[in-house]
Amino acid sequence: MNKYELAVVVNAQIDDEARTAAVDRIKELVTRFGGTVNDVEEWGKKKLAYEIQKMNEGFYYFVHFDAEAAAISEIESRMRIMDNVIRYLCVRQDVD
Repeated sequence: MNKYELAVVVNAQIDDEARTAAVDRIKELVTRFGGTVNDVEEWGKKKLAYEIQKMNEGFYYFVHFDAEAAAISEIESRMRIMDNVIRYLCVRQDVD
């Protein structure tokens, strides 16, 4: 299993419950495809570098998890259609 970091920008115009539900859904996707979530960092509300879908701010989350390489495409394909996720980026962490 490889270590991954998933950076997620969630819509800042939704309430706290919907934002928490979006992060829980992401964690559930990781576990559904055989991964294990190690931790979730919440960086809070930040200004976006450029306007996305008429929004200037978003909530940033970083999800650290372990998973097989095949699971990443499945996770990303389902995150692509999530309503409250503005942007995401999944990168593999190098282990020395």
